[in-house]
Amino acid sequence: MAKRTPLYDAHVQAKAKIVDFAGWDMPLHYGSQLEEHHQVRKHVGMFDVSHMGVIDVIGSQIVPFLQHVLANNVAKLAEGQALYTCMLNEAGGVIDDLIVYKLADEFFRLVVNAGTREKDLAWLLREAAQFDVSLHERNDLAMIAIQGPEAEDKIQKLFPPEALQEIKELKPFQFTTSDVIFVARTGYTGEDGFEIILPIEAVVQFWNACLKLDILPCGLGARDTLRLEAGLNLYGSDMDETVTPLESNLAWTVAFDPEERAFIGRDALIKQKQAGMTKRLVGLVLEGPGIIRNHQRVFVNDQDVGEVTSGGYSPTLEKSIALARIPVNDIQSCSVEIRNKQVKAQVIKPPFVRLGKQVFRSN
Repeated sequence: MAKRTPLYDAHVQAKAKIVDFAGWDMPLHYGSQLEEHHQVRKHVGMFDVSHMGVIDVIGSQIVPFLQHVLANNVAKLAEGQALYTCMLNEAGGVIDDLIVYKLADEFFRLVVNAGTREKDLAWLLREAAQFDVSLHERNDLAMIAIQGPEAEDKIQKLFPPEALQEIKELKPFQFTTSDVIFVARTGYTGEDGFEIILPIEAVVQFWNACLKLDILPCGLGARDTLRLEAGLNLYGSDMDETVTPLESNLAWTVAFDPEERAFIGRDALIKQKQAGMTKRLVGLVLEGPGIIRNHQRVFVNDQDVGEVTSGGYSPTLEKSIALARIPVNDIQSCSVEIRNKQVKAQVIKPPFVRLGKQVFRSN
């Protein structure tokens, strides 16, 4: 039987189309994926992301532990700051991508992907045996993402006056927390927004309060088209344990300094850099008819050179876009095989859209 978030009944009541996602019954859309996408780009929407894993890490050796298991440098975080990073295996492959939050010197929080949460926890527990730390999976918490250009205005109506100034002053990848609620200026849409973590017994009331403010519910379908437009990777599609961050447009999430920090996967990444990169993740914008889909082949001069990792229709651009892994080169165009025909596409550096606007130069 699939798992369900505390908001499952609310989704059913809103007549959501429920689908299986990583073993969870989740809303795909509430009637129109297209309208939900535009709602977030132009106004504000909310997503139930309670299926994601929340893991609290506590202990006197927490920084050495996280410096060991994460590719980015958590030592530079101050209290109230967050960081996007990858967790790697010894070969440099991506076990998961996640966000780490510093709540105190000996208290950090990790938010990991739904489909990898059990694997992640097992890996972390194994590595934690070497350190004075304890890990706690927070199954008592739920999570809602409020995203869009009107997110800041709307969220101020959800909290008491004494909390508003602190929330309003949050910059991207900063957060504030109290005894019962956690508000971070993070998201997965390419828009301004917040992710709120709160007790499961309070989440239905909070969801209903959002509805009364016309913060409309949005499903996984819109979340995927929004993140694709923003050039944000999806674990299991754009990266996994068989590819490294350097091959996944995520080199910026790897901190090789200080040199003495021996994080898992470091040696493999250094060897890959020294040998010379052979693959990269790029953006594709289709110039002809059709929709790019995952796993379609990419051609340059009639040679099969790579594969689409994420593809679909961009509601904002009104054309098909994709992420694809191809050889390292300077090509600016290619073709994608769609229904046995090669259709021309422009090669760009992601993202495609940021804050509702196209950010690449068309051919």
